[in-house]
Amino acid sequence: MHTSSDHPLIGIDSEIRFGRACLLGTRIGVEDVLGWLARGMTHAEIFEDFPEISEEQIRACLHYAADRESHIRLVA
Repeated sequence: MHTSSDHPLIGIDSEIRFGRACLLGTRIGVEDVLGWLARGMTHAEIFEDFPEISEEQIRACLHYAADRESHIRLVA
């Protein structure tokens, strides 16, 4: 699994979820977490449904998305 020093809680493995970014040690995609938040789920609701996720991992997903967004702007 590929990780980076900027995102140590996020990994990419071509054998897991078709190479999409996931929380390390899970098959939960960054995209999944962002979607739940975008649809209005609270952190407490996410923790209830997915007790293996921590507050730090939710923040890591947001940080990952923010970095990807700023990278897209720099390339465009």
